[in-house]
Amino acid sequence: MMSMFETQSSLYPLSSCSVIAGEFFPELICASSRRSHGNMSLSCADTRDSLKNRNSFLSEIGVRGNVLVCAKQIHSSRVCYAGPELCGSGASCSDSAIADTDAFITDQKNVALSVMTADCLSIFLYDPKHAAAGVIHAGWKGTREGIVSCTVTAMRERFGSRPQDLYAKLNPAIKHCCYEVGPEFAVLFPDFVQRRDGKYYFDIIGQNKKELLSCGVSLKRVEDASRCTACHNDDFFSFRREKSNAGRMMSVIMLK
Repeated sequence: MMSMFETQSSLYPLSSCSVIAGEFFPELICASSRRSHGNMSLSCADTRDSLKNRNSFLSEIGVRGNVLVCAKQIHSSRVCYAGPELCGSGASCSDSAIADTDAFITDQKNVALSVMTADCLSIFLYDPKHAAAGVIHAGWKGTREGIVSCTVTAMRERFGSRPQDLYAKLNPAIKHCCYEVGPEFAVLFPDFVQRRDGKYYFDIIGQNKKELLSCGVSLKRVEDASRCTACHNDDFFSFRREKSNAGRMMSVIMLK
């Protein structure tokens, strides 16, 4: 079965059908850009073509730019509900992005939720029973603050979503092969820090997957892209590899 990251055009899903954990959802659009799509950020690295890059990518996946909702991400656990009134926030100007937010949820059609990453983990959540969706930006600070649990809780409280009904997609991020951290991480995340040759490496994907399962999401409904953005810097932007020159990928989810 074709996975969410395998299409004939080698781009992330550009058909009318999104796939998460082997299930097809024609009523959903969810896609993540890669380096070949260009920098999606209006405030990081070289932004001269960013708006053009955004519009091109959104057009490919069937999303109009004026329904995009963007955040001013701060590595927090703050979750924001996005209705139609937020459409266009941050879409063409970073100043209008939703402040102090690292996750969005919605139950409204044609509201395109987005986050930006360059090594951090983006996660899609979808509840087909209540027609509700979410997207998460999880850096190590947000992971420490439990942003996954906060988002699952927000979907339960706002939409009545049950964790066992959720589907989750973990998009490419820096993996433990490359994510070198300080020894304090072994205290913060004892189950997901490895020590190799006197150095410490954090498995941010494993930590967030564990949190999804702890929330009650079924393992068979969790899909992991299993791509390291630092190892595959030719395909993805990586802050660890490129520092301030790193562009950003965009992850977008929208109910049609």
